[in-house]
Amino acid sequence: MRLCFLVEEHYRHDGMPNEVVRQLKAWGHRVEVLRPGGSLLRMSEAVEAGAHDAWVLKTVSGGPGLTLLEAAAAAGATTVNDARAIRGVRDKALAAAIGRGRGLPLPPTYAAARPELLAEIPASQYPLVVKPADGSSGRAVHLVSSPERLAAMLPELAGEGMLVAQPYVPNSGTDLKVYAVGGELFATERRSPLHPDSSVPERLVPLSAEVAEIGARVGEVYGLDLYGVDVLLGPDGPV
Repeated sequence: MRLCFLVEEHYRHDGMPNEVVRQLKAWGHRVEVLRPGGSLLRMSEAVEAGAHDAWVLKTVSGGPGLTLLEAAAAAGATTVNDARAIRGVRDKALAAAIGRGRGLPLPPTYAAARPELLAEIPASQYPLVVKPADGSSGRAVHLVSSPERLAAMLPELAGEGMLVAQPYVPNSGTDLKVYAVGGELFATERRSPLHPDSSVPERLVPLSAEVAEIGARVGEVYGLDLYGVDVLLGPDGPV
């Protein structure tokens, strides 16, 4: 196969996609890697019909690779994932609304264009997890203990754009990352960004039937083929 991987600058040194690209080449596939965030793009020539069998995007929210992926789809190419599906999950506020509406076990989610608006959240909802709606890889995730602590953090949150806030789900300090590849599911356990003192190493772990069902359902709800989803094992079950 002839594959084109679109890799944003944020991920250029990550195992995904570099290890995936290496393995695909070892299997005899032809793989071209484009860095849309680090290249001058001639958009009239960037996407040639039939040049690649499939386009794969590893992106940050709003990254320029999404534009190329949409252009490839418009030219009739196969893309992984669909550009509209990527937009739907990269916006955490939108993803929460879609997921709750389709029955996924998501915590109640608040969204605010300005951090001072989060002060309207009832004190009974604290502690809160506050993060950018377009964040990724655990960036700028905050555990906010009280309304007073939120008030003190407003300057720090001011430059993050749209924010989402959710009641903190008590957990052991570890997250499960469930990956779906071609319909096959597997999971790793890793330290939560909210518990930096945890000494849990990242490792493969067995996938329970309940968590596997959530992982598979996520792909159906958002229209994804290749994805990862974070799962917390809370007191009332996985979320």
